[in-house]
Amino acid sequence: MDGPGMAASRGRARIGVIVPFSNTNLEPDMAMLRPDGVSIHTARAGGYDLDAVPDSDQMRKFAAAGLDDVLESLCAARPDVILYGCTSATLSMGPDYDREFCARIEARAGVPAVTAAGALVEALDALDARTIGFCSPYTEELNREAAAFLGACGCQVIASAYVGSDLGNYGQSGLTPPDILALGRRAHHERAQAIVLSCTDMRAVEVIGELEAETGLPVVTSNQAMMFAAIRRLGLTDARVPGRLGGY
Repeated sequence: MDGPGMAASRGRARIGVIVPFSNTNLEPDMAMLRPDGVSIHTARAGGYDLDAVPDSDQMRKFAAAGLDDVLESLCAARPDVILYGCTSATLSMGPDYDREFCARIEARAGVPAVTAAGALVEALDALDARTIGFCSPYTEELNREAAAFLGACGCQVIASAYVGSDLGNYGQSGLTPPDILALGRRAHHERAQAIVLSCTDMRAVEVIGELEAETGLPVVTSNQAMMFAAIRRLGLTDARVPGRLGGY
């Protein structure tokens, strides 16, 4: 017999999530964003140096490392959709690579797949946002690559906020919501139509409402955008993500 809360936590769909193995914020965000009746199942993926700054080179190595083994583990849970939870891994490689990477997951898993980078673009398209304020805990090089990726997808980055130093993996995850709110404020621009907070290991979901209230702009985060895309793939018409994106 189901115990208390069982009906609200499972039964409608399963979302599989590939999590970088040092990431400590993606899973809590998925728990906060999870629609009623949907369960979250994760597999942790390595392939990068924990002690190195997660720059473009590290992220490219991560994207290429061990995907089939991780998918074998995750697919044992029979998910209905798979989310690839590292934005910079495919942002650093460009839109063509991102689409091919997503197709590779779908071919292996037999279910729809969404990358974090692709989910950002999908969310911005839903909002019809073409001029973007962008911020992240990435290196400046990765921020430039992210701007190029979004530009190739029809979104112009007109303001970009760099955190101020090249953070390690645990430095990125250690940013507090007030840190992230301050970073988002710096990405605001009078001509921006949305602000993007990019990184699945950044506690950005918690500042969506406050940043939207301050700037008057929709705010898109990596984890919010992935859940938005998953809800669409699953056809959960009653489910919503936080922020103005939840109205689409």
